[in-house]
Amino acid sequence: MSSLRSIAKHPTISMVEPCTTLRELKQIHTQLFINGLLNNPHLAGQFIASIALNNPSNLYYSNQVLDHSQKPTLFTFNSLIRAHSKSSTPHRSFHFYSRILHSTDNLTPDNYTFTFLVRTSAQLLAPQIGSSIYCALMKYGFQHDPHVQSGLIYMYTEFGDLVACHRVFSSICEPDLVCQTAMVSACAKMGDVGFARKLFDKMSQRDPIAWNAMISGYVQCGQSREALTLFNLMQREGVKVNEVSMVSVLSACACLGALDQGRWAHVYIERNKLRMTVTLGTTLIDMYSKCGNLNKAMEAFWRMKEKNVYTWSSAIGGLAMNGAGEKCLELFSLMKQDGVQPNEVTFVSVLRGCSVVGLVEEGHKHFVSMSEVYGIEPQLEHYGLMVDLYGRAGRLDEALNFINSMPMRPHVGAWGALLNACKIYKNMEMGELASRKIVEIEAKNHGAYVLLSNIYADTKDWDRVSNVR
Repeated sequence: MSSLRSIAKHPTISMVEPCTTLRELKQIHTQLFINGLLNNPHLAGQFIASIALNNPSNLYYSNQVLDHSQKPTLFTFNSLIRAHSKSSTPHRSFHFYSRILHSTDNLTPDNYTFTFLVRTSAQLLAPQIGSSIYCALMKYGFQHDPHVQSGLIYMYTEFGDLVACHRVFSSICEPDLVCQTAMVSACAKMGDVGFARKLFDKMSQRDPIAWNAMISGYVQCGQSREALTLFNLMQREGVKVNEVSMVSVLSACACLGALDQGRWAHVYIERNKLRMTVTLGTTLIDMYSKCGNLNKAMEAFWRMKEKNVYTWSSAIGGLAMNGAGEKCLELFSLMKQDGVQPNEVTFVSVLRGCSVVGLVEEGHKHFVSMSEVYGIEPQLEHYGLMVDLYGRAGRLDEALNFINSMPMRPHVGAWGALLNACKIYKNMEMGELASRKIVEIEAKNHGAYVLLSNIYADTKDWDRVSNVR
């Protein structure tokens, strides 16, 4: 089977590009039809694949062309499985798999078929379907194919099944670069950075994907210093640094509060003319915010040409965490005017901003709007922030009533916010209640004992301080 990367060989078919409009596609289609080229199953397959793989928005049209083609080839069906596996309708991949199995031309699935179906299962986050596909590829004898093996590792990574990843990897006698990189990514993503690093160090070749996976893994596991050390090694070895690398570097700087290194990373991005993607720009805002440089954070925000809900939420959150509650709410209003729908993360930042400046009614209004206006079900963190909002304003009875009216069991965050407020306003009785509730949930929560002890100390009740200790 010819490579799927070389799908457009005929001059007319080569005119199909990612930017080709539907009207232009129809003109190309007409030209191929008039010249009788679509009677050739191979050329018809190339045309269908070109449509499907170049632009996801034209997938429907590629399906229409398929319905009018004679004797579709395995290449054609594989191309459509591949295209749908990356689309918003990945389940459609199985329709074409079924057509292969029931083909009147006795087509049989090959290694490419199963490579794309495995990725479809990963996209759907459907372990049961993944198991079925695994059984099918075993039946056809493709369990030792390198493409399928790396696909399986990727699939089990998406399912969060590290044991299965190890099982697949250990069955490979001589794993190639792709399989090794997939396994490094899997272990790094799921927290097994020790094994990931051992494998990474043993690799005779390491592409940028492996380096980025390892650095990202360190950041996700809270080992930010190791992430920056590895990034420095990556530079010394002359590996090409891209936007993905810098997202991890900026995240590491944010975790460490390392403003100087964060500034250096920003200069590196500009000097090397790396594309300021939405993700990279959002991470830059987050880094400056967490390092306390609000001016640079907002400068980065306003310079971004493209912003999504996470970009806005990061900037709103940055203002809130740096005490600029009113500006945080102003930016939230601008976000809504810009037609961007807030999400759960946005409201965490908004409620935090209200808490910082003591705007209780404003915060309550936004909390209610989550479900009534935006259809967002408040999570535990939102409830905890509302308790904090009431508590900081000294409205302890309302904070307690709010906790008691929660539709789920109150968590440590909610009781902790109340306990903090009790310390500020020296309310021993309610502080004791909050402390007791925290200990019921987390018996070894030493912070609750410390705060309760401090409340007693503030009121000079030394006997109780001694008892708590």
